[in-house]
Amino acid sequence: MRYWLMKSEPSAFSIDDLRKKNVSGWDGVRNYQARNFMKAMTLGDRAFFYHSSQEPVGIAGIMEICGLAYPDPTQFDKKDPHYDPKAKPGAPVWFHVDVKFLRKLPRLVGLFELRASPALKRMALFRLGRVSITPVTAAEWNVVLAMAGGDGPFIDK
Repeated sequence: MRYWLMKSEPSAFSIDDLRKKNVSGWDGVRNYQARNFMKAMTLGDRAFFYHSSQEPVGIAGIMEICGLAYPDPTQFDKKDPHYDPKAKPGAPVWFHVDVKFLRKLPRLVGLFELRASPALKRMALFRLGRVSITPVTAAEWNVVLAMAGGDGPFIDK
């Protein structure tokens, strides 16, 4: 199992929206590195749901990859803000995965708190800039879970 961090603006799609739907496609990603990370995901991988761009910013919950990468249909829809005229049904450019809600964290672990943790100083979230999907190491995963508190378990095997 691998671990990931996936960012979404809560005004567009939040952890609570995912909880209501239970399963959703993670569409609209228009960054090649993030797309490649999605193509590397496997069934059962875990991902942190990260609320971005609006305060409070931080990790809000956990989801599971339940559908492997497949063409993002929004790239073909001229009415969708994620439309890409270069993409063709026979030659898609953009992909997405399906994610399943697992749980909301007992509390949001904020960006400033993440940055302040010495154990997370090399986290890809801080090294890869504005990439909306980044890998997370198992050690980082467990540090964040411990920071979130709650009744555990903190070791996600």
